[in-house]
Amino acid sequence: MRKRTPQRRAPKPQSIGPIQTFNVEGLTHEAKGVARLQGKVTFIEGALPGETVTAQVTKIGRRFDEAVLTHIIEPSGHRVEPDCQHFHACGGCSFQHLAREKQLSAKADWLQGQLRHLITTQPLELLSDASIGYRRRARIAIDHKNGQMVLGFRGKASNDIVAIDRCVVLTDKLQVIFHSLKQALSVNTLSTQLGHVELLEDTQGVSVLFRLISPVSTELEAVWEDWAKKENTALYWQAPKASRADVTTDKMRYYDLSSVRLKYHPQDFIQVNASMNQKMVSQALDWLKPSKQDVIMDLFCGVGNFSLPLAQQAQSVIGVEVQENMVEAAKENARLNGLDNVSFLAADLTKPVKNELLTQQITKVLLDPPRAGAFEFLDSLIKIGPMQILYVSCNASTLARDAEYLVAKGYRVLRVSLMDMFPQTSHVETMMLLQKKK
Repeated sequence: MRKRTPQRRAPKPQSIGPIQTFNVEGLTHEAKGVARLQGKVTFIEGALPGETVTAQVTKIGRRFDEAVLTHIIEPSGHRVEPDCQHFHACGGCSFQHLAREKQLSAKADWLQGQLRHLITTQPLELLSDASIGYRRRARIAIDHKNGQMVLGFRGKASNDIVAIDRCVVLTDKLQVIFHSLKQALSVNTLSTQLGHVELLEDTQGVSVLFRLISPVSTELEAVWEDWAKKENTALYWQAPKASRADVTTDKMRYYDLSSVRLKYHPQDFIQVNASMNQKMVSQALDWLKPSKQDVIMDLFCGVGNFSLPLAQQAQSVIGVEVQENMVEAAKENARLNGLDNVSFLAADLTKPVKNELLTQQITKVLLDPPRAGAFEFLDSLIKIGPMQILYVSCNASTLARDAEYLVAKGYRVLRVSLMDMFPQTSHVETMMLLQKKK
């Protein structure tokens, strides 16, 4: 997901009321079981459809209650033992207790519900890959309790940090470096000076970024540079109060995508699932079918993840991104890949846009906005009037809102795909192709 404002996690709920028996009927998109007791809906963390369970209410609302699972009387036939030993405490993978095919089925049901006003006859297509060992980027939290370092992820509905020994969704190389990092930090004073650690793997290899909360001595920095060299790992330092790490041009990262190479700052947005990103870009090219007659606009283009592959087949491509540093990276990527038919410009698409965007003769548009969607730009998109719009979304609710507006303005939905970018979690990514009505 793109850069977003972090949300404060609610304190861990306290149980109230007696333990009661529930028959679970459904599943929310957050992987909570849905049950009814005396006509009132109750959402039960950890329960699955078809199960009979006991649970204790933790929150009473006017329309629904929330409860925690206390015992499974009759388990679902689709319940499986989670691969991760930290599943019940960690807040990361909410779907690991559900069989893989049922995970996908649950996501499809929820997505179809969100898009029920848009897809009636079109089948929901599926794009998926490996369900574990896929995540090439992770932010590791650090805390100290009773003089002991805790390294891991936030707990479920909690600000507490769960100590992690092994994370099954991380790539193999990130798991190795995480284990080495944990051992090294446990006998080093650096951990008290860190806000968090960022792990990253790409075509170039593995990197570690330290987010500092206080300056470190040159001696301590040298110790960690030696550690990184021994681990064959690139090391980056983000200074206290700095918005991001200061990285020279020769220290930038890169990843390969089909026949293009994309350079980026280690804290720039890239898709965390490399294999799914490759499949997603390939599907976008297949659906849009760019030709030498097409002038394509790529909105929220980042460092050129879609723009450069499109430019290899289209007449020309115009990429638009709000972050100027990413625009500069995209321009450099075009130069490095020998593509002179793609241009990039910086613009905030949530505000009125420059006339130069509206006067272009655009045939097709691809947009990949953040979770808030692209509603503020839709009027401008209608004025541009492309024959096809390919909408890549990380939030089905805002996709539904934006697509309904486009349909009302003369477009129709041709294809929709559920893209399982984050297996073992409830998160859903979607690709939708819209065609202008004749």
